[in-house]
Amino acid sequence: MTESACGRLPGPPTAGPETASLTVGVGASRGAPRDEVVGLIREALAGAGLSPLSVAELVTVDARAGEPGIVAAAAELGVPLRAYAAEVLARVGVPHPSGAPLAAVGTPSVAEAAALAEGGELLVPKRKSRPQGRAAMVTCAVVRRAPREHPTVAGAATALLPPVTHLAPSGPDRCVKPVEGRIVVLPYSHPDDDGHSPHPHPTMAVMHTPTESPDATGAGAHDLRHHGDAEVRGRGRDLTDLAVNVRAGTPPAWLKERIAASLGALCAYPDGRPALAAVAARHGLPPERVLLTSGAAEAFVLIARALPARRPVVVHPQFTEPEAALRAAGHEVGRVLLRAEDGFRLDPAAVPDDADLVVVGNPTNPTSVLHPAAVLEELARPGRTLVVDEAFMDAVPGEREALCARTDVPGLVVLRSLTKTWGLAGLRIGYVTAAPETVRRLAEAQPLWPVSSPALAAAEACVEPSALAEAAAAAERIAVDRRHLVAGLREFTEIRVVEPAEAPFVLIRLERAAEIRERLRMLGFAARRGDTFPGLGTDWLRLAVRDRTTTNRFLQVLDQALQALTAVSR
Repeated sequence: MTESACGRLPGPPTAGPETASLTVGVGASRGAPRDEVVGLIREALAGAGLSPLSVAELVTVDARAGEPGIVAAAAELGVPLRAYAAEVLARVGVPHPSGAPLAAVGTPSVAEAAALAEGGELLVPKRKSRPQGRAAMVTCAVVRRAPREHPTVAGAATALLPPVTHLAPSGPDRCVKPVEGRIVVLPYSHPDDDGHSPHPHPTMAVMHTPTESPDATGAGAHDLRHHGDAEVRGRGRDLTDLAVNVRAGTPPAWLKERIAASLGALCAYPDGRPALAAVAARHGLPPERVLLTSGAAEAFVLIARALPARRPVVVHPQFTEPEAALRAAGHEVGRVLLRAEDGFRLDPAAVPDDADLVVVGNPTNPTSVLHPAAVLEELARPGRTLVVDEAFMDAVPGEREALCARTDVPGLVVLRSLTKTWGLAGLRIGYVTAAPETVRRLAEAQPLWPVSSPALAAAEACVEPSALAEAAAAAERIAVDRRHLVAGLREFTEIRVVEPAEAPFVLIRLERAAEIRERLRMLGFAARRGDTFPGLGTDWLRLAVRDRTTTNRFLQVLDQALQALTAVSR
């Protein structure tokens, strides 16, 4: 980057973090606090001369995957949390077995077995927390694993193999061997559900995950439940938020007043008819083609539960909630992985002909790609449900390429959200447009009164002519601010920006992005990690578009972070 672009500022002196290659196994009793989990992990790493920045993931047994302390520790460290079935961990030989975890969850050491489940070099054997006045609640162990390699398939980025969690173990048990004073575990191979080596579909990476999967989503190496708010949770006041795509400075005062005015009617059950009529009129649709939902997230759950699908397919990279909802509803989900080399553009031919439910975002989160409506129309056909997530379409000037108001596309279901443009993520309001029979199916799966009275008031207010004009003006400002951000990012030779970007965020690629993200946090900015999106890896970050002043400050801080990392590498 040129000195004139951002004014090269000297980065702060920092220790040299290692490449993120460590797996930390964690065991914990019920109710173990986050501070105890994080404290033990940091203590174990420090004792071995390792940096927290070198941690790639936390792993545990499925029975502890929902422990708030462990979940919060993964969020604080900024890494995914993966879980293994107890029967898988029971087959892993551990150097320091104990009777208590064996009786509780079936493995003699959760921490060591989870860390060693896929092989590697044991750097830190099992350590226990030492809380005052009670028995240890937390254990951890640290392993260095070789980088995962996924076979490349034609027309897709990578084929992600199902994790050990979801497979019946085959082959010999792990063999624990001391090697020059270290412990090295040799892993067995990972067959597919039928005991054969996986063979990916020629045009897509297909995940086959049993519905009884013990982890949160059955999504392999990707944490489908990770959202941008995790990047700022607990530190939001200290960080400038570029991780969440909600428009800054929202909700506006007039909208807060409208919502507040609805509180006097909280004693009555919600009546959604006025808001439904207003939303339908906004798109020129009859009310029977619209369904109000508790945010777009509820709509994904309704689609997964209420609409028939034998072979659902999700086009990635995109918002991960639709796949998570489909998996939670018991579906085996196929993936079409768009390629960075193609600008993450969709080729309709990559979607299998027998896919009877297809989900795609437009504009797509996190790539910021706006697919032509004509391309998406090619995906529609009789007998197929085509789900288009238009959560960010109102941030596109003129809402070009929108399908929300179309009634001539067979099987079309479009999702909209009011939470992004209007800053209503905490209120939860969105809607679906679809054929009347599809709307009826989805409505039958909803609970009674699914949308609150304040959310209904917000929906009605946000589709009034004055609000639509304000949203259109905001979209134009965002486009200007995005161009400013992209121009600044282009000055860095280390960074590749996915272009053309059309949404209120941009996707960038750079080496050692995880370490850059952590340095940005230390310097006051939160960025969204990219590796939780299928089709992306650890070298991707998503950045929300902000005003020019904020962007200029960010570019200077990014410059510092890159310089500091370069200096450490020398």
